[in-house]
Amino acid sequence: MEINAYAPDFELPSTTGDVVHLGRCLETYSAIVVVFMCNHCPYVKAYLERLIAVQNDYQAKGVTLIGVNANDEQKYPEDSFDKMKTYAQGWGLNFPYLRDRTQDVAHAFGAICTPEPFVLDRQGILRYRGQIDDNYRDASAVTRQDLREAIDLVLKGKPYTKEMEPALGCSVKWIS
Repeated sequence: MEINAYAPDFELPSTTGDVVHLGRCLETYSAIVVVFMCNHCPYVKAYLERLIAVQNDYQAKGVTLIGVNANDEQKYPEDSFDKMKTYAQGWGLNFPYLRDRTQDVAHAFGAICTPEPFVLDRQGILRYRGQIDDNYRDASAVTRQDLREAIDLVLKGKPYTKEMEPALGCSVKWIS
């Protein structure tokens, strides 16, 4: 998915038992961050506390994160929907965590790795796709807060003008 393209609409089941519809979220939020993630990836685990903090810091500003797991659960049973529920509860996720069993949503977004954030504005237009920050290993050594900067710019109605660094993580585990 290219910058300035409309995001594909989706309806996916959440670990909390409801179904999340992107179109309805766009009616409610000023910005949405769709993060492709999974249970087993060490990069996701390294970034999880920071993603939870982003949700905490931006929720009152009309922003929500939406986690999406599209990994092949046959080859990677750790990423099954049942384990997603346990994982979400154990980590105290404060944003919806959805299951993309068919991988249609991941394909439509062009997701490559986990975690990979896509920032959408209120119209559902992709404004940012790239790294969360510049140091997955050590939050205290971060010098670039790319995701936070992208969200701030979307809220101000301004474009992200820096070069977008690609997300770093484990590859999406595609169904073969």
